[in-house]
Amino acid sequence: MTTFDSQLAARRLTQAWDEDITRQIQDYIAVPAKSPAFAADWRELGHIETVVRRAAMWVEQQQVAGLALEVVRLPGRTPLIFFEVPAAHSSSAQTALMYGHLDKQPEFEGWRGDLGPWTPVIQDDKLYGRGGADDGYAIYASVAAIKELQRQGVAHPRIVGLFETCEESGSTDLLPYVDALRTRLGNVALVVCLDSGAGNYDQLWLTTSLRGMASGTLKVEILTEGVHSGDSSGVVPSSFRIMREVLDRLEDSRTGRLLPEGFHCEVPAERLAQARATAAILGQSVIGNFPWAHYDCGGAQQVALATTSDPVQALIKRTWEPTLSVTGAEGLPALKDAGNVLRPYTAFKLSLRTPPTVDAGACVAEMKRILEDNAPYHARVTFHVDGAASGWNAPAVAPWLAKALDDASQAQFGAPCGYIGQGGTIPLMNILSQGFPSAQMVVCGVLGPRSNAHGPNEFLHLPYAKRLTAAVAQVLASMP
Repeated sequence: MTTFDSQLAARRLTQAWDEDITRQIQDYIAVPAKSPAFAADWRELGHIETVVRRAAMWVEQQQVAGLALEVVRLPGRTPLIFFEVPAAHSSSAQTALMYGHLDKQPEFEGWRGDLGPWTPVIQDDKLYGRGGADDGYAIYASVAAIKELQRQGVAHPRIVGLFETCEESGSTDLLPYVDALRTRLGNVALVVCLDSGAGNYDQLWLTTSLRGMASGTLKVEILTEGVHSGDSSGVVPSSFRIMREVLDRLEDSRTGRLLPEGFHCEVPAERLAQARATAAILGQSVIGNFPWAHYDCGGAQQVALATTSDPVQALIKRTWEPTLSVTGAEGLPALKDAGNVLRPYTAFKLSLRTPPTVDAGACVAEMKRILEDNAPYHARVTFHVDGAASGWNAPAVAPWLAKALDDASQAQFGAPCGYIGQGGTIPLMNILSQGFPSAQMVVCGVLGPRSNAHGPNEFLHLPYAKRLTAAVAQVLASMP
């Protein structure tokens, strides 16, 4: 049995990325494989089928010893890639599970003139385009890491892969697949999820928590059709004003604090201590790395625009506090088309981020009650729930894993592993934590500063992705 050679892995995996993987991800970016929530006709479009077929074909071409792959298809659901690789040089019955997804967020507006969501462009070691970092690279990096373990003759556990195509729609199809594959998953002792973020590009980062998410459409209707604003305003209340009043029941518009106490929770002492340690590493970049409107005016302007100037509080606010965002609107004509008309309705798409240990389902039910109850002017106010997924708080890190993460980070980056909470949601983590309560969780990824998943100018930081691939291989080799 061979000891894992981290430097050899770094060289060979860098070569694999340069000669093959980067091109595969460029081809992936070019396909608008939007998640079903954003493309109801995804079957007819065939884009999800294209990226699944290409990824599956590439995996099989890698000739990983013993790898068996299947594209699993449950009736009426998006497809899922499942593979399994037998243990090598090990009699352990334990399994490592690797996860990622191939569906994408929609285009969004604001891409630079030389970039576009479906046009892969490499500039300054960054691969721009929708989905490359979030997280089309994951299946390619996972299989490349496994292949490197076999090339070195290093012992590794049995490994299975789950790569879904519904994550950006809340993973609504995932649980049925996990149930259908449960016996084939085996005794999962380690989960490696490559769909998360990084505090910087200088070390490996372990995600310690994820917020939950609940979403829905709030609609305020006051008329059956638009009417002349000069004739009606003052008698007919504006649907937008009613919308403002209704939202004030849920959120303090001055501070952004969510008013229902049940939406909040106490921050665990361990997470607060980790936030302090991470703030000491990242400093004001926790705040300054966002594309502020006054970004060129200097640090003082950045701090003034933010809700806090304290990096520790910024980390806590984005990971352990509930927040409300309006992510879309209807009933509002484009500015060039806006005449003097009192509109019949206003509708907002609401996105509620919930703390890791709060029940998102209970929160969205409370949202519906608060928003619809006793509508001003007896207007028709409805809140249609799109879905809810609770957050996740990682289990305690086992000593072997803490050492493996530090060793891998030192070997590939020259710095120890960092620990950071993330404000996004990965529904799979709760599913797996409940199904495999003793499993260790390595949730990490390439979504570092300015990578801007879901927004314009999303990029994959190529040097970081190469080092992360080698670090993941080393962690797998360290599994007892």
